Amino acid sequence: MKRINCYINNILKASHAALFIMAISIMGMTMQSCDNANEEFPVFPLNRPNALVTLKPTADGSSFFMQLDDSTKITATNIKQAPYGNKEVRAFINFRLLTQPENKHSYNVYVNWVDSILTKPMVNGGEIGTELVSKGQDPVEILREWTVSEDGYLTIHFRTQWAANNTPHIVNLVAANPAEPYELTFCHNAQGVKGGYWGDGIVAFRLDQLPDTNGKTVNMTLIWKSFSGKKNVNFKYCTRKGTVKIEGLSFAASGQFERAIK
Repeated sequence: MKRINCYINNILKASHAALFIMAISIMGMTMQSCDNANEEFPVFPLNRPNALVTLKPTADGSSFFMQLDDSTKITATNIKQAPYGNKEVRAFINFRLLTQPENKHSYNVYVNWVDSILTKPMVNGGEIGTELVSKGQDPVEILREWTVSEDGYLTIHFRTQWAANNTPHIVNLVAANPAEPYELTFCHNAQGVKGGYWGDGIVAFRLDQLPDTNGKTVNMTLIWKSFSGKKNVNFKYCTRKGTVKIEGLSFAASGQFERAIK
């Protein structure tokens, strides 16, 4: 994945949504100028994702759709059955557009590949949350690319140091301050790993433990310990319509984006 500035001092932006829109625009212009009906639409390199989505299956996993952001739906015409059964997970996809849709909030696409990322519930305070915060003080840098709050999830792309023996790192998202319910702490436990090689990890946390915003958009603050000290950044957050039960679900990443985190 494209590497960009590790250090964040301002509001993180939903760069993957912008990337998706840019892809749609490029494909749309190409389609308008094509005289050869058999000419294929341009696609992004197959070894890179061009969207980060939520896979939303039916109860039996027989079908699914993909949510790009809070208002954009993507349908894979070449994959009918949900790739991960009836589990709702966040995932990277590499796609190509089939037609230029009139509805800018609904796209039919051909999906070249799907790769899930670690998807976990957040922790809402209590003794467990306090313990996780106390143990999760190993530093990370949070990257702008792919870090986004949308569709009831906070997805975090982070960079830290990893051991050669691939010791798993434990990550959690904790609402540790009862007075500030939308203040969240990203906890990173490297399990004793000090130094090592630099590498990235990506994890998505379901935000269904946060108080309902009742349709309003509120400020949500993410706090973490970086290699240069404590940092924080604000996101805009609105409670997702509809609920999904994922208590206890911890769906690990696979394939090219696999990293030893849990």
